[in-house]
Order: sequence, then C-alpha cells, then structure tokens
Amino acid sequence: MIRNIITLTLNDLAIAFKNKTIYLILFIPFFVFFSLKLVDRADADFKKINIGLIQKEMYAPVILQTIKSAHRVFTVSRVSNEEEGKRWLKEKKIDGLLLRSEKEQNSLVLVVLKKESLLTLSIVENFSALQKAVEGNSINWISDIKPLQESGIQKQTLPTWILMLVLLVSFIIMPAQVAEEKEKKLLLALLQTPMREIEWLIAKLILGMILILIAVLFLHLLGKFDFGNVLSYVAFIGVGSFCFSSYGIFLGFLCRNQASARTLGVIFYLPHLLPSALSDFSQKLTAVAPFLPSYQFYEPVKSILLEEGRISNLSLEWIYLLLVGLLTLFFAYLLMKKRWLM
Repeated sequence: MIRNIITLTLNDLAIAFKNKTIYLILFIPFFVFFSLKLVDRADADFKKINIGLIQKEMYAPVILQTIKSAHRVFTVSRVSNEEEGKRWLKEKKIDGLLLRSEKEQNSLVLVVLKKESLLTLSIVENFSALQKAVEGNSINWISDIKPLQESGIQKQTLPTWILMLVLLVSFIIMPAQVAEEKEKKLLLALLQTPMREIEWLIAKLILGMILILIAVLFLHLLGKFDFGNVLSYVAFIGVGSFCFSSYGIFLGFLCRNQASARTLGVIFYLPHLLPSALSDFSQKLTAVAPFLPSYQFYEPVKSILLEEGRISNLSLEWIYLLLVGLLTLFFAYLLMKKRWLM
C-alpha cells in the first residue's frame, strides 16, 4: 500500500514537472518577493516628507521659515504653479502641496492624493507639532485638506477590480480555451474545412471581448457604479479588451495543453496585475509599471472613473493598447499558420 502511494505521488510530481505546474509553485513566491522589494518600505531611518511649494505664492513668513528650518522632517520642492504641483503629486514626486488659504489669513490649504491615508495624517500631525512649538495654541496653519481623489473606498478600488477582471479573462480563460482546442485536435479539424485562420482568430477575439464586457458591466450593475465619461470609458474598455484578448490568444498558442496554458497565464497575470495595482503606493513601481500594457489600461480607466478624464487627453495610451493588440494578434496568426504545437 505504501509503495503504491509513493509511486502515485512520484507520478503526480512527474506530471507536475511535465505540465510546468511546478514552475508556477516556484514562480509565485519569487514574484511576490520581488514585488515587495520594489514597494516603498519604511526604512530604519525616518523618512522625510516632501512638501511642494509654489514659487510665486505669498506664504506667511513664519510658516515658510519654520518649514525650511525643520529640515529633519520636511524637504521642500518648488513648483511653478498649482497644476504642476498636482501633477507631481499624482506622480508621487511630492507628498503634499501647500496653497495659501483665501478664507483665513496666515493659513494653508493642504492638497494630497488621498485624504484618508497615513501619509496625510503624518503631514497634519507634523505641521501641528511645529505650529505649537512656534506659536503655541494659536489657529492651526492648515485650515483645509483637499484630496485629488475624493470618493468612497469602493469607488477608489473599482479600477483595480476592473483590471483584475480583464486580466483574468485574458490570461486565465482565453489561453486555456485555445490550448484545449489544440490539445483535443479540434482546431486541426476545423482547419480542414473551408474556414480560414483569420476567421477563427476573429471569432476567438470577439469571444474574449464579449466576456470582458459582460464581466465589467455586471460589476457596475452590482455595485451601482457610474461610468464617468461614458464614451471615453467604453472606448478604453473596448480597446483594452481587444488588446488583452489578443494577448491571451497568443499565449494559448505557445502552449501544447491546458495545464501549460494555465501556468503560463498565471505567470503573465501576476506581473501585469500587481505593479499596476500597487503603483499608487510606490514611486519605484510607478517608474516600472508604465512599460506594461496593463498600466496603460489601468491609469486611463482610473482617470475616467475618479478624475473625470477624457479620451482626448489619453490618446497615447489608447494607441499603445491598440498596437499591442494588433502585434500579439499578428504573432498568434503566424503561430497558427505554422500549426505550432498542434
């Protein structure tokens, strides 16, 4: 009995190596470890807060002098205007932007990326401590806090869930379905008929796009989320579904069977999901993620849903996704013509 169990266990391990499942077991911990290395971490030394100040803004002299003297807590970055400061804030070059309050004299308005964050709390606490040390219990220097992204936690996380749905369909479902038709010789049988390769590819592409659109629409209906600018949102969901469906079909042609396709799909799924989804929390990931097509999809969707963005300002991302989709579809067509692993 023990001998049979050992034999069956070794056989299952051999199949895991053959189907490359064991590679997935090794890849996931390695990738998570690598991603955590890229995420900004709290070092042993105190991390200074980078505050943006507008060059021509007339700040109260006592406040300006106190910020500059507190060099162990704050670093100061000068920006030319408010728009540049907000752009730096989105790119995480600064942690907060100070504007002169129009309502209260000698008071400031703090502009941050998100109001409900530990970083915003840290900035306010440090300013409060400096104000008490200099002026005692007078009026707080920061009279108002304005976030760039102001919505509930459900709406804030919506772009991440949409990205996850799109990648799940593209990298998990589509490659496995293509590999299944190859493994069962269904694709070869279809190619013996008058049907052409491009017809099969277009049909699979339409299937992937329909599945993605259904998943995204169902999520919006369940959560009762609005669509922001509808035309821009539909355009990006459409081009994104085209891009990643083509990507998934291409991955399916690289594999001989379903097990290999699922393994390869996860290996591509995680690197496209995590850097883009975690880019909000790390300046390092913000520098790496733009090289991925998932980031070029995620950022416009987030801009449309949370910042009222429009496709007229996101044309480069739209073109990038379209080109990636056309390129991967072309590669899939070449592999299909060569009957790759069929």
